[in-house]
Amino acid sequence: WRIYHYVEDTICLSFPEKPEDFYQSALAFGRFEQDLKDFPVEQLHETIVDFHNTPLRCRHFHEALSSDAAGRKSSVGPEIRSILEREQRMGILQRMRTAGELPCRVTHNDTKLSNVLFDARTREALCVIDLDTVMPGLAAYDFGDSIRFGANHNLEDEQDLDKVEFDIHLFEAYAEGFLRGAGAMFGDTELKSLAWGARIITMEQAIRFLTDYLEGDRYYHTDREGQNLDRARVQIKLLSGMEEHFGQMLSILEKTHA
Repeated sequence: WRIYHYVEDTICLSFPEKPEDFYQSALAFGRFEQDLKDFPVEQLHETIVDFHNTPLRCRHFHEALSSDAAGRKSSVGPEIRSILEREQRMGILQRMRTAGELPCRVTHNDTKLSNVLFDARTREALCVIDLDTVMPGLAAYDFGDSIRFGANHNLEDEQDLDKVEFDIHLFEAYAEGFLRGAGAMFGDTELKSLAWGARIITMEQAIRFLTDYLEGDRYYHTDREGQNLDRARVQIKLLSGMEEHFGQMLSILEKTHA
């Protein structure tokens, strides 16, 4: 259990009701990065070891393919191919981290909108909550998970993929808030990594959902048959949109940071 000071007259939001909500959440998470930029990150415990180790997630996926424990492999050929076609690119941030090309920072690791408290009257973001997964990581992972979650207007398990679309305008709103909150702490390489973070975290989540589906839905709670598969398909659709807009995403980050 943890005890926090109670913050009065605040609300939580499950989804952004308008772009300003997403912008405000970005401002809060950017300030979180800025406030802790000089914290000795080596003092933090790694709450979940290898949480965003994408190559390791890929290995687990291959193990699930090999065992085919639930006998579902033959029915998900297109989804498997989507992951295998992208697999080599998906380790880029982990390789850069290992090579020391990206700084290890204090990261939140659960940057969804509901982990920000908003002023009930003004709708301004006041603070970040739910600190159980704060640990060493990359800023790109926090940024990317917010984009994966928030730059999409539909449910995570939406069955009609025609409704699923990556919203570049929401990406821009979040980038503006995050970089404003973080200030000038990011160099060029780390700045570009933020866009990669969106792609890689989305891909990583697709891998995790599809792996769980292949293993018989052992990790994620499901309410219906095929729910994990639908979740994986939504992530793959979002990832395709990010790939299509990737040049624009980089330009937005560069322009906003200037």
